[in-house]
Amino acid sequence: MIPIAIQVNGRGFSRHAEPRTHLGDFLRDELRLTGTHLGCEHGVCGACTVLVNGQPTRSCITFAVACEGQEVTTIEGYDDDAVMQRLRAAFTRHHALQCGFCTPGMLTTARDIVLRLPQADEARVRLELSGNLCRCTGYQGIVDAILDVLQQQRDTPDAQVEKLRHALSAPRIVAPRPATAPSQAQPLAVAAARQAAAESAASAEMAEVDPAAMAKAKAKGNAIEVHFDVPYPEDQVWKFMGDLPAVASCLPGATIDSYEGERVKGTIAIKFGPMSAAFAGAARLERDDAARRAVLRGAGQDSLSKSRTQGDITYRLEALTADSTRVHVDMIYALQGPLAQFSRSGLVKDFVRRMVADFGKQITRRLGGQTVVTDEPQPTVSVAGMMWSVLWNRFRGLFGKPPRASE
Repeated sequence: MIPIAIQVNGRGFSRHAEPRTHLGDFLRDELRLTGTHLGCEHGVCGACTVLVNGQPTRSCITFAVACEGQEVTTIEGYDDDAVMQRLRAAFTRHHALQCGFCTPGMLTTARDIVLRLPQADEARVRLELSGNLCRCTGYQGIVDAILDVLQQQRDTPDAQVEKLRHALSAPRIVAPRPATAPSQAQPLAVAAARQAAAESAASAEMAEVDPAAMAKAKAKGNAIEVHFDVPYPEDQVWKFMGDLPAVASCLPGATIDSYEGERVKGTIAIKFGPMSAAFAGAARLERDDAARRAVLRGAGQDSLSKSRTQGDITYRLEALTADSTRVHVDMIYALQGPLAQFSRSGLVKDFVRRMVADFGKQITRRLGGQTVVTDEPQPTVSVAGMMWSVLWNRFRGLFGKPPRASE
């Protein structure tokens, strides 16, 4: 059992919890705040949504120990909230609830929409609500209620609502906790989880990777080692890997907006069913020609979800023969924000392995003389198609020979 100090609805609480305890269970069982409802417990239905440091968060897949020192707001904590007062009245007026099970999470998401997207139309509201499921209403009343509140704020602005909007858009800095040596009562995994909870807010475009965040990511297991083989000499492959625009053209979904020397700015677009993200950011390449080793350090942010990512991609070349080269790729990554709530480390790692393998195939084609039209838009990463391949490999591994690391 680990001691946790946490702010919930403006009050400080100190409790003990197991490292595996999720925030939703902690709120309900330890603090008796049963307004937070647990539905699917897989981060899909949205019923358990609460605010952590002002950001909507799935409490069913967020560990309580990771919220050490953070500010959590549940549905019980909105009594004096100007936005929630308008939303509650609008939900009643538009018959936006029936059984009420999804309502706490739905209201939390609705509040985020009103504050973050003051000009949202019906299509945007429906898109933002796609992560909250309701089995009763058909959503029309919920959408109408949110649009009603948005229009109210445009017609008769509430100073308190505008103040909340300003506070949401202002940069937020969370002071890191003092580093402490982990003991038997506080294992390394818990220490890493607590340190990971102390994140500083990222700017709209992050040009540098935070070394501390990368160390936390590695401690949490967000590291992948893969390789692929290219049937070309080491010198030729090394020269190609230093051409950032050429390398980007081999990665589906990647586009380069500008580059100067070893620094580059661009976007990586990913689409998974109805969800899509475009991480815009910057990276720099550090090359060691003698060792045939390089590190690409990058960071970016999705403008829609405000999710942030940063990572180190280290690659080194190994000459297998005079005409064959192996490219070893070591990746450490950190993902923060709403999109992180949907991550599953095993599937993410399998997906990245498949993506790197496809990347290697594209490099082989480019070195073989096949070119990419420079003004042709690059497609987004097809997560759905790659995921089918990942799942098939897992299924095949149950009954036959497991896939090679480079597959």
